Amino acid sequence: MSQQLESATLGGGCFWCTEAIYKQLTGVQKVTPGYSGGHTDNPSYEEVCTGRTGHAEVVHLEFDPSKVSFTEILEVFFKTHDPTTLNRQGPDVGTQYRSVIFYHSEEQKQTAETIIRKLEEESIYPDPIVTERTRFETFYPAEDYHKDYFAHHKNQPYCRMVITPKLEKFEKTFSGKIKK
Repeated sequence: MSQQLESATLGGGCFWCTEAIYKQLTGVQKVTPGYSGGHTDNPSYEEVCTGRTGHAEVVHLEFDPSKVSFTEILEVFFKTHDPTTLNRQGPDVGTQYRSVIFYHSEEQKQTAETIIRKLEEESIYPDPIVTERTRFETFYPAEDYHKDYFAHHKNQPYCRMVITPKLEKFEKTFSGKIKK
């Protein structure tokens, strides 16, 4: 009997970074970079980059909850980006780079709220968490050239300077949860 997959849609800055991380997480079956949370139908990358579509760069995950929980997915999310910077991740600035959880169910919403509350109570970050929590509505896959971007462009300066250190941190922190 096959396990029913669940979905998660997360924005943690540039989708090239988040895609590279979640492709390695045990239990995640599919990672698709794209756009969510805006008011323009079928936006292009160029349109999203203007910040005028309202969309965030996100990854849409399909995961097996018997192998990885939504809580674990959010643990990775909060440890691999800065949830305290409004509309910014490192050199990437604009609403399209906001920290956001597009929850697919009330259970996901409650899980996100509980984790954020716990992180704030424990003062994990020196600044308040600004991660947006919004009901999932629509996801638009990114153009094909964005898929597996890091795998195809590891030697580009952005990949070496931004994505590689995030992956190294992920691999060190979550070594027991990486796909074999």
